[in-house]
Amino acid sequence: MSDGNRCVWPENVGILAIEVYFPTSYVNQEKLEEYDRVSKGKYTVGLGQIGMGFCGDREDTNSLSLTVVQNLMEKNSIDPNQIGRLEVGTESILDKSKSVKTVLMQLFEQSGNFNIEGVDTINACFGGTQALFNSVAWVESSAWDGRLAIVVCADIAVYAAGNARPSGGAGAIAMLIGPDAPLIMERGMRFVHIAHAYDFYKPDMNSEYPVVDGKLSVNCFLGALDKCYQGYQAKVEQKRRRTDSNMNDSGRVGLEHFDYMAFHVPFSRLCQKSLARMMLNDYLQKTKSGGLQDKKYEALSDFRDINLEQLVNDPVLAKEVEKASLKCSQTAFEEKTEASLLVSRNVGNMYTPSLYAALASILVSKSFLELRGHRIGMFSYGSGLASAMFSFIVSDKETQTAQKLFKNLADIPGRLKARTEVPPDEFVKILEIREKTHHLNNYTPWQRASEITTGAYCLLHVDEKYRRSYARKTSDGFVDFDGNCVIVEKPLDETTVPACQLY
Repeated sequence: MSDGNRCVWPENVGILAIEVYFPTSYVNQEKLEEYDRVSKGKYTVGLGQIGMGFCGDREDTNSLSLTVVQNLMEKNSIDPNQIGRLEVGTESILDKSKSVKTVLMQLFEQSGNFNIEGVDTINACFGGTQALFNSVAWVESSAWDGRLAIVVCADIAVYAAGNARPSGGAGAIAMLIGPDAPLIMERGMRFVHIAHAYDFYKPDMNSEYPVVDGKLSVNCFLGALDKCYQGYQAKVEQKRRRTDSNMNDSGRVGLEHFDYMAFHVPFSRLCQKSLARMMLNDYLQKTKSGGLQDKKYEALSDFRDINLEQLVNDPVLAKEVEKASLKCSQTAFEEKTEASLLVSRNVGNMYTPSLYAALASILVSKSFLELRGHRIGMFSYGSGLASAMFSFIVSDKETQTAQKLFKNLADIPGRLKARTEVPPDEFVKILEIREKTHHLNNYTPWQRASEITTGAYCLLHVDEKYRRSYARKTSDGFVDFDGNCVIVEKPLDETTVPACQLY
């Protein structure tokens, strides 16, 4: 923006509003353990999960995105003409060419606003974070025209039957980006680590299922966390030296720098291990710099001479170090990270939205007055791999925007409780139907339209040219983008679903 002959760049750019959407159906992880005949606690203790949200065939990435953007705009009274950028992060693509963003432009047709930058950004679970970075950069750039940006993260995480299936989930997040935000992204406080790995990828375009190397994926995740944390620490130290020339080089920034720490959540237990890994980094750095040893590190004293690279090739040592790190970091986990797992423990892995569901969960756990001035660290990871660590500062100004941000998220616990629990055998049957029908043309969804919650969009039909049509469920029925009521065809009875689609 210009002010006479000088440029005035916006201050305190970050998140103005957040909307969270998750499916209304879920399967209980404890009951899924019994159904799958695995050891008790494998999903609930080993993964740290309570429930897993999932979608029938009336919801897809497009419908999730439509729902969350529409709800964001309505709850925050956003004029469509206020939006100048809209970018989507997803890995659950429905088309190899046409972006989800273009589908979302139907929400702006009546306003006549077609001047909206952005398309889709894709790299596993990292796409949403890159979309956020891009949108913040747009607001802070010479291209900014004074309008706001919306970042959308939407995915459906489904796995083939087997060990990986309990780490599925589904959901969508929409974030409104602009200046004078209640959640301010710290400028310059970002470190990115990107490398090549086949830990998780989706080479088969006819399948929703990924190819997963679970052990490699966890090692890649923790290795990327090490790199990003160390890089972020260096950025903080550089910033401090610019303002304090007398700063001692051994004054390494540690976990105490963050009031809260949120992670990408493939499963909740990994977040606890991630915070423990950050504490291990702190310990090893302090021993090398000759810093005084705090009593909280006592359980790690036997490992003062190890290096992190050893843990990749020595699984026995890695397990011992992890156990000690978890013990050391238990209090820190309860204070800094546990609150971030509300949504993920109950909904599961949402891919791109999971980190931002963790952020929303922190905001649900505390009031604005309790969080004002606090720093929230963020670690984003997407397989293949791309990762970043960055941070937000909660503004100390209790504006109407801040009040609305917290108020609009307060319904999350109630919405989680109001969901419908589906028995494991029915859950498996629904996923079988998705598996056989998600790529079909000339197809009408099997799922009952009554299962769609009011305010959500759903898939009506896929025609012979693979063109998808959608409608929104309202109190008066299903309405299309022109405001016309539409008839949702009667769902197929299970006995009439073609055998080739079911088995």
